[in-house]
Amino acid sequence: MSRQLGKYLILLEMVCTFIPVWSANGIDRHAVVIRNNPHVTTLDSLQSFTVGNGEFAMTVDATGLQTFPKLYSHGVCLGTMSDWGWHSFANSKHYTPADVLEAKDFGRGHKELYSVQFKQPGRQRDACNWLRANPHRLHLGCVGLNLSHPNQLNHIQESLDMWTGKVSSSFFVNHDRYQVQTVCSPLYDRVSSLVTASVVPSVRIRFAYPTGGHSDDACNWQADNKHTTLVIKKIAHAVLLRRKIDATVYYVLVSWKGKADFRQKKANDFLLKASGRQLNFSVEYSEDLAAIKSHLSDRNDFSSAERVSAEYWQNYWEKGGIVDFSQVKDPRGRELERRVILSQYLLAVNDAGTTPPQETGLVYNSWFGKFHLEMTWWHLAHFALWGHPELLDRVLSWYKKVEPVARIIARRQKFDGVRWMKMTDPSGQEAPSNVGSYLIWQQPHLIYLAELLYRAHPSKSVLDKYGHLVEETAKFMYSFASYDSVNHRYVLKGCIPAQETLKASSTVNPPFELSYWHYALGVAQKWREREGRQRNAKWDSLICQLSPLAANSDSLYLAAESVPETYKDIRYTSDHPAVLGALGILPDNSLINKKIMNNTLNWVMKKWNWDKTWGWDFPMTAMCAVRLHRPDIALEALMMKQRTNTYLVNGHNYQDDRLRIYLPGNGGLLTAVALMCAGWDGNNVSNPGFPEDWNVKWEGILPLP
Repeated sequence: MSRQLGKYLILLEMVCTFIPVWSANGIDRHAVVIRNNPHVTTLDSLQSFTVGNGEFAMTVDATGLQTFPKLYSHGVCLGTMSDWGWHSFANSKHYTPADVLEAKDFGRGHKELYSVQFKQPGRQRDACNWLRANPHRLHLGCVGLNLSHPNQLNHIQESLDMWTGKVSSSFFVNHDRYQVQTVCSPLYDRVSSLVTASVVPSVRIRFAYPTGGHSDDACNWQADNKHTTLVIKKIAHAVLLRRKIDATVYYVLVSWKGKADFRQKKANDFLLKASGRQLNFSVEYSEDLAAIKSHLSDRNDFSSAERVSAEYWQNYWEKGGIVDFSQVKDPRGRELERRVILSQYLLAVNDAGTTPPQETGLVYNSWFGKFHLEMTWWHLAHFALWGHPELLDRVLSWYKKVEPVARIIARRQKFDGVRWMKMTDPSGQEAPSNVGSYLIWQQPHLIYLAELLYRAHPSKSVLDKYGHLVEETAKFMYSFASYDSVNHRYVLKGCIPAQETLKASSTVNPPFELSYWHYALGVAQKWREREGRQRNAKWDSLICQLSPLAANSDSLYLAAESVPETYKDIRYTSDHPAVLGALGILPDNSLINKKIMNNTLNWVMKKWNWDKTWGWDFPMTAMCAVRLHRPDIALEALMMKQRTNTYLVNGHNYQDDRLRIYLPGNGGLLTAVALMCAGWDGNNVSNPGFPEDWNVKWEGILPLP
């Protein structure tokens, strides 16, 4: 089945299965969404808007197109990115993953080979640098008005209509008025725009060479000699371009309605000029020549593109969960609603593709455009909870494709099952890292996310699709744990926990990972029972004999059993307060002492180094407070005024100058709000995450485990 057909079927499913879940009072979903539509009046590099379909997206500046990419290059960049668009520089030295393997002994009775970063000059360091940077995600093309001086713009009015997925912009260039409307197709990697002006408008379509940079807009505009853009087909209303960047080839279809002139300005730079004062055009990207050639004769009229986009987004909003804070008197309610609605839009645009998303989505590259599997839970869990399990399923399907690679990692380290990689790309190849290679909390995510899919749609088809992966993931988890015969318990060691300030060589029993092992192996047992199989006796033994969470004499949980000085060393009270995830992300279990967790929560709220945190730390803390029946603390955590808990006008979670957007924060926010509204299994408190005087209305949200 083609990707385009798959998209169509997903859309059709959304239309046909739309069964709104109305509360007693009925929520006016349209009103909730549009009152949170963002609006900008300046060329602000942090205020760009994105249109997209989950696996392809284009980000535009205040002109409604990508007119001034350099002006936005250090803000929320003007990316055009896809799940399929990747590039590698030539591997002239023939580097392989074997070049960066190093043997480690963590006391499990065998050596384990890890993919690491080497600091000493030589082939190993060079191989590491190449493997981390390649492949990297491509900026597919920049489509902007043919304007050169941003300081000439005035009277800017731009808005994003999230109900229809349309960006509308009006402005003047000196005394000439422009109006621009832009949408993205839900079916194809295509954007369509309508430009109306008091002068004859023209659009520049240009292409950059990739930078291969760690964190940037991926555009090297000074290397036209290193790539080519050729016209391979031209008809009356369209032109087909072939892009070649080293060994990477893809295609770009530019089409228009009415008369227009298409010509090449210079290498990799083209101009589409209207014959009158209106330009109605589309630009489509594809790696599949046959598929895109079949669209050559299509009449891609903006009005039809606008209609399809509106239908898609209306169905998205009507089918999924919604929260209405309009009756909440506390001003934080209004801001929380804004963050929630914008996050729902941004995650559908950036995170709902056929591969796991990178932390900066389809906007600009971070970590070379690669994705981090320990972040998948934050990116994706909310889809199942907010009425869009099909979007979670679309991404989670990728794990089956890379199972062979995950099995190789487990085998070379002498473990059973599959060990999911940390930093990777569509191929599943593990990027070398002195931190990421030792993380383990990405391992249970597959089980947790599969369970959320099953809860949203309890069926044999879900069990059949993911049962094998659940089983193989659990096999690794069991084999990774070490049995302490002296104390008759299972321990977790030789790992870096979610709080990355700890070392793999010395860490024993990090609390979040212990709780996660307990939960995920229990779920894996349930899956065996659902499939009509017996529980695995060895797994039950591990569940019953897992080490308890270690605490100090002040009844505070430690960052790990091996770190008794947790609250005396700033290293261990910085980064993620992951201990709170042991009860918050995860349900209550026999390892948890709620009194100690309450004490720990109090200390974290008052004394943690919050300026050394990340966007998902705030929802994680809120979730812990909710499960401890402390809604006031949950709200305080969720709305804490910290740099990394900043939400921009466009809804993006700002972190710092490097990570101007951070989608795990948005996903964490939605997951926390789901818990605050719908609660969890066994909870009998209405809106458990909100104070009693908060009149929060919601519908279509599922409880957490």
